[in-house]
Amino acid sequence: MKEVTFIRQNISKWRGAELVVETIGDTDATELADTYIDVTSDLAFAQTHYPESKITRYLNNLASALHNEIFRSHRYRWSRLLTYWTQDVPLTMWEARRELLLSFIVFTASVFIGFLSQLLDPEFCRIILGDRYVDMTLQNIASGEPMAVYSGNSEGTMFGSITMNNVMVSFVTFALGIFTSLGTGFLLFQNGVMLGSFQTFFAQHELLWESALAIWLHGTLEISAIIVAGAAGMAMGNGWLFPGTYPRIASFRRGARRGLRIVVGTVPVFIVAGFIESFFTRHTEWPDLLRLSIILCSLAFVIYYYIVLPKKRNHESRKTID
Repeated sequence: MKEVTFIRQNISKWRGAELVVETIGDTDATELADTYIDVTSDLAFAQTHYPESKITRYLNNLASALHNEIFRSHRYRWSRLLTYWTQDVPLTMWEARRELLLSFIVFTASVFIGFLSQLLDPEFCRIILGDRYVDMTLQNIASGEPMAVYSGNSEGTMFGSITMNNVMVSFVTFALGIFTSLGTGFLLFQNGVMLGSFQTFFAQHELLWESALAIWLHGTLEISAIIVAGAAGMAMGNGWLFPGTYPRIASFRRGARRGLRIVVGTVPVFIVAGFIESFFTRHTEWPDLLRLSIILCSLAFVIYYYIVLPKKRNHESRKTID
């Protein structure tokens, strides 16, 4: 790459880094660290390709200024935790919006494959869900309690086990991104096929509405968080596959940091989803309107937090830099 092209592609980012140095007291630790990684990655590239250039000396000075601030002791306030979920995660989601869209497409296509497979072969769900689970569900349907699987244990026991399992699934989905985006994509595919065949199985027994109210009562948050975790894994995997102007290892580190921030941000969502599944989903006697309202409120939250708010935060950030 020609030096002038390198400068043209990154000059706006470096100006932003200068602003970070100038307003260091108003910059949160995460933004400071991300800026430092970006600048040092560009510095490494410049040292390799333009070792005697003025731009290399400029980047070295900029990286030094950031380094001194990062390793100076800071006071962290409790409000930093709130800032993480209201500022850092939404901004990172904006950066990973393409990965989020890809994760959603992969999952939705997998749901359709599961639906079509179960439609063509009513025994397909046994391959995905296992004979034991399918036979138990058939017994529950025969006894007039098709959703009895959600009331088999005490609320507290279910809440702990379900939440831990969902959080573990999300981190595994993210971690598989280390094997490029294909590992994360495979787990999304697996979960999507399972959901599609499971929902179609109930539809084949004329329980589509009842099963949808029960499944999506908690599933709106749970499934959405899994898709977001998929975006986190893809962000890490794409950092390795598509390094751009960065050295591949530096690009991978940037992607991993971005993905980790996203997946940590899903933990509260999984906790709420686990609470709903443990304490609410079992109450199939509740009015349909009440359960539908909870589903719609959950959907509104997901759309706002993962789509609307990131766009808003990005707009605010650009205005601040301007």
